Amino acid sequence: MSVLTAEKSVTLPAGPVTFADLGVPAPLVAALAANGITVPFPVQAAVLPDALAGADILGRAQTGSGKTLGFGIPLAARLAEGYTMACRPRGLVLVPTRELATQVVAVLSPLAHAMGLSVAAIFGGTPQGPQVAALRDRADIVVACPGRLADLIEQDHCHLGDVEVSVVDEADHMADLGFLPVVRRLLDATPPEGQRLLFSATLDHAVDVLARRFLTRPARHSVDGASPPAQITHHLLTVAPSDRVAVVAALASGDKRVLIFTRTKLGAQKLARQLILAGAPAAELHSNLTQGDRSRNLAAFTSGATRVLVATDVAARGIHVDGIDLVIHADPPTEHKAYVHRSGRTARGGADGAVVTVQTAAQAAEVRALMRKAGVTPQAVTAGPGSAVVRIIAGPPVRRAAPVARLTTAASARAATAAVATPATGRGAAAASGSFRGSRGRR
Repeated sequence: MSVLTAEKSVTLPAGPVTFADLGVPAPLVAALAANGITVPFPVQAAVLPDALAGADILGRAQTGSGKTLGFGIPLAARLAEGYTMACRPRGLVLVPTRELATQVVAVLSPLAHAMGLSVAAIFGGTPQGPQVAALRDRADIVVACPGRLADLIEQDHCHLGDVEVSVVDEADHMADLGFLPVVRRLLDATPPEGQRLLFSATLDHAVDVLARRFLTRPARHSVDGASPPAQITHHLLTVAPSDRVAVVAALASGDKRVLIFTRTKLGAQKLARQLILAGAPAAELHSNLTQGDRSRNLAAFTSGATRVLVATDVAARGIHVDGIDLVIHADPPTEHKAYVHRSGRTARGGADGAVVTVQTAAQAAEVRALMRKAGVTPQAVTAGPGSAVVRIIAGPPVRRAAPVARLTTAASARAATAAVATPATGRGAAAASGSFRGSRGRR
């Protein structure tokens, strides 16, 4: 039987639940409280008892639901008693993008510190020297993008034979990006008796195959359905092709924090410059940028220094930013899962949010089918840049100053290397899938 058919929803116990009630060790409870985290999110309340007991986990939860603590707390708790050898981590977290790796490390680090553990990030697009040094310095937990980790294993800088707890985060996106072959090789290199936790916003056939191969009698938990949260208002604006940029600029001209999606890297780069010319300064996030530019632009958006970010699906997968008021699909996504993931960037933490899909008449049939599969019934109108509905969605106009000290330019995009142009890899997922042998090496 498929592991998906036995999936069960979470029923929380009556009354308030604390982390201590769930069996979280006191040092971790204190570390959480020091960061203002005292009440578990539903996914944490559901997952933690089973994960702390050592069970394999198959979890479905949306981005922003708190699942990073759902696997981070068991990682820190279960690895606290043990010894890590050089280049042989005992905890492994696989993620699809560099940005997500960075943010997972930020969440894990206080927990690891509380239990006397260390965390290292492993991803492509940056020199590998510091990452190799962290492994040699006996990093206990590695948060890694599959391609770069496979490269380091091939170079004998890392061995997975001591891994006790493995986590695959955003498993559905791993499948979408073609990472599953290298993910399978990496998991094959970990001891089969180790604990494995797999999290995904959607559980389709590709994730089912991964779960069936690597999870043993997993505890299955579903928190939040695969459809977008109910507090999101969905709009569908049909525009003339010549008005598309002007409508997007008008939507981005208000006082809201806005995340805009395009299908391609060049599309994101071009649209960001068009918005700047239209008086709505925007930062870019796509894999044609150097890692420094990506980090700088994401930090500016996170801090509020810039209120508009234009991103591709791959780059934005790692965006965990609260307070995004408006998501704009400047290019409608190609399939419904992407729509759900994009839309889930707003309405986080119980806040309201809005999602706008901008389509031309020629795209209407494709978008209608996509909305139907996503379970969304949008408020649909024909609009132009001066339409009342656009002004209402955008909110009060604000005077904007250039938000980023170094907005990315064509020169910085040309300076990006071929390695940077491939998401979350060292040599790239395809190359790593073909070359990584999964050898464990000698102690």
